[in-house]
Amino acid sequence: MIHIYVDADACPVKDEVYRVAERYGLPVTLVANSYMRIPGSDRVKLVVVDKGLDEADDWIVEQAGPDDIVITGDIPLAARCLDEGALVLGHKGRPFTKENVGDSLATRQLLKQLRDQDVMMGGPPPFAKKDRSLFLQQLDQMVNAIRRGD
Repeated sequence: MIHIYVDADACPVKDEVYRVAERYGLPVTLVANSYMRIPGSDRVKLVVVDKGLDEADDWIVEQAGPDDIVITGDIPLAARCLDEGALVLGHKGRPFTKENVGDSLATRQLLKQLRDQDVMMGGPPPFAKKDRSLFLQQLDQMVNAIRRGD
């Protein structure tokens, strides 16, 4: 059965995950470093891990496998989950794949270096309504692809 794992601490699309999971009757596990409110559903569970570096990431990697979907904006976590056979979707609806995660890691490192050298200021553009819509569409497509056996 498909299971959705959410790197939940800074996830802006939790409500969208709940909607898709409810539509297909899928279990969702949110993993965070602190307590947060979750819907009163038997399918939605919150796991609170210790506040150490990468504790939530490590927990997700240990659980996720083939036919699971991981929701995260953390590129190193995405790469680790792909290695476990899980599908990974970014907050803005961009699927991470074995083919694109290396480029994403390199871009992340380059942008960090530019910010550290004060060559570039600021971060990514703000989360927009179209990002939310694309995320919903991509998550729905991922669920259906797994269900079809693609």
